[in-house]
Amino acid sequence: MSSVRDKVTVVTGAGSGIGRRLALELARRGARLAISDVNETGLTETADQAKAHGAEVHTARLDVADREAVLAYAAAVEEHYGVVHQVYNNAGVASSGTVLDGEWSEYDHVLGINLFGVINGTKAFLPAIVRSGDGHVINVSSLNGIMAQPGMSAYCTAKFGVRGFTETLRAEMLAGGKPVAVTVVHPGGVKTNIATAAFERGSAAGQTTAADERRVKAYNEKLLKMPADQAATIIVDGVESGKPRVLVGNDAKLVDLFVRLVPRFYPAALVRFGGKVLGGR
Repeated sequence: MSSVRDKVTVVTGAGSGIGRRLALELARRGARLAISDVNETGLTETADQAKAHGAEVHTARLDVADREAVLAYAAAVEEHYGVVHQVYNNAGVASSGTVLDGEWSEYDHVLGINLFGVINGTKAFLPAIVRSGDGHVINVSSLNGIMAQPGMSAYCTAKFGVRGFTETLRAEMLAGGKPVAVTVVHPGGVKTNIATAAFERGSAAGQTTAADERRVKAYNEKLLKMPADQAATIIVDGVESGKPRVLVGNDAKLVDLFVRLVPRFYPAALVRFGGKVLGGR
């Protein structure tokens, strides 16, 4: 076990959802925080709650898709604390759209945040994390980094990419004898506003349909069930235990087993049964 107490821990996307709960769980366990989000209002709320736990908190508005901004942020955090032990690359957005009909702009947006945001955060903080002598990189993928779903092309591409990138990093840290543990996290259905936020973004751009509305309703009512604070506890427990892979929720565990057992047949099963769930029929 490697306690997070007194560790400098960086959490992106900390203004809501899993990111907020990660920050609060780390604060509860005595970590020192550097938290960021594009939503400054949500970020301030998280910081106030973390400080109520007695945590030292550094905050910054940050777009993780902006590589230069992430590099500057990493330098600022190390200058502020003098050391960085852990980074939780958590910031992400949901998305829907098929390969045939999806907009190029949606791929740019989702891959910029969900994949390159993770790459940016990892590469920006990794030198300091190595220098800490007791480092850890935690990258949040998804159930959809294990199992692809129709209608989620950009999102699945990003989350499979996070998985591959993180597993490669772990192998490199082991091969190089670096003092850095690496964990990839695959949350299942966690109760956050990620699906609603994606629908609202698409609706504002005039790109949503009645089917999209039914899909979001189905996600919120049937699939996104685990409380975010429970998910955060599972993740930080996994980090302190040094697990290279953390599956969050029974749904993620079942999907992992299903895909391993029948990799050839799971896409057909999804087409047959998934529509009934996600279509709300």
